Amino acid sequence: MKILVIGAGATGGFFGARLAQAGRDVTFLVRPARARILHERGLRLTGLGEDEVVEPALVTAGDLDSPYDLVLVTVKADALPAALADAAPAVGPETTVVPFLNGMAHLDLLNERFGAGAVLGGVVKVLTTLDGRGDIRRLGALARMEIGEQDGRPTERLLAVERALGGAGFDLTVDSDIVAAMWHKWVFISTLAALTSLLRGSVGEIVAVPGGERVGPALLAEAAAVAQAAGHPVPGAQLAATTAFVTARGSDATASLYRDLAAGLPTEVEHILGDLTARARALGVATPLLDLATLALRIHQVRIHRDRLG
Repeated sequence: MKILVIGAGATGGFFGARLAQAGRDVTFLVRPARARILHERGLRLTGLGEDEVVEPALVTAGDLDSPYDLVLVTVKADALPAALADAAPAVGPETTVVPFLNGMAHLDLLNERFGAGAVLGGVVKVLTTLDGRGDIRRLGALARMEIGEQDGRPTERLLAVERALGGAGFDLTVDSDIVAAMWHKWVFISTLAALTSLLRGSVGEIVAVPGGERVGPALLAEAAAVAQAAGHPVPGAQLAATTAFVTARGSDATASLYRDLAAGLPTEVEHILGDLTARARALGVATPLLDLATLALRIHQVRIHRDRLG
């Protein structure tokens, strides 16, 4: 199966590298600047044990001239429209598209562009970040992928994708309710993103100060209420696990959105928090803390835009 990975950042680069190491036919669609780095250094995984280097097959916009069997979408939300325009020649009548973005807005966009029948739901959980040299630094051993048909059916197409992605150095599961899984990850990500970006610190730093341990559970309650109202209640065990995660003393956990904020970079505020709070309003769910975090991050976005204009 010919696989195209759109993006070779912290997520797509990691999973694509593992697939390439497992002998799968993998090509990465990247921007010219990223292509130059990967040509010079290779696709390099660092942080846990010895460095691993993969010599990736790369294409840039304009190079694609025929469809792929499987397209994995791993870019950040703000890059998605341009990436889909670049990747359009790779998506044919028999192509399966699997996105691994946070939130839900991207699924609506992909369904509109390619048709819901071409698009699977997907969730990844991995602890990686892109360092200053363009290498993928692993922050922990977690590496998990979940896929499924949007309507939950077990299909031959889904089985074929499972075979293509399975046994490649990360955990893979087929979920009979992948849309709920996507919502549940959204609840976790939005809670952690709002907590660490609003209070400008790691989980451990936040819970170490008086009252800090109450903020994470309060944000979680708001996010979970939105999921409940949307028809995707978060199971009690998962709520308990997330509560433990956002109140863990000594934890250095932060959200990637916060790391972008701290580095003075644009963030995925609209895709992760803006869309969630908009859905909350439509569903009649009050989210004052999530609204506050969204507002603070929007101010950051405006400053970034202003500074770039000079």
